[in-house]
Amino acid sequence: DGINSLFLSGTDRSCSEPVEDTDTTSFLAQFVSTFTIFFPPAVCTTLQLLNGPCEKCCCAAPPPKISDLMNDKDLLDLLRLKLDPNHCTIKNWKNFASRWGMSYDELTLLEHRTQGSLSHSPTQEFLLRYNQKTVTELTELCRIYQRVDVLRLLQSWIEKDWPSQWQQTL
Repeated sequence: DGINSLFLSGTDRSCSEPVEDTDTTSFLAQFVSTFTIFFPPAVCTTLQLLNGPCEKCCCAAPPPKISDLMNDKDLLDLLRLKLDPNHCTIKNWKNFASRWGMSYDELTLLEHRTQGSLSHSPTQEFLLRYNQKTVTELTELCRIYQRVDVLRLLQSWIEKDWPSQWQQTL
């Protein structure tokens, strides 16, 4: 009855019958016109859910985390180019990391460890440490520090590359 109540919530239960021996597709077909299951931002009927999510559900990728961004080598290389350099007037990885809680000692150690290395980037290390934060949180840092160049790069990735990257993981 737990399954029936899940699927029949909001419908007249007096007409429901046990479904143990019935074909669930025909049972659910009777109720398609009476209710839908909501998956923001799309709406799928139960029959569509039996056949897999509808096109609208597939298109709505969840907000990406930094760990998702780290899988895109091209994007990561561009972020490194923009945030690794140390300029006295331009906010870089240190400002971002400090804002998210890295101490002065941690920043200094990371900078020393990655200095002059082509294979280790302080930006990459900082992003790896905070890889469970969302890319949206990273874009907020770009706004705070007026890094429009990095903001545009991230927004473009979220709009163009992330949906297809997410679909490939399904």
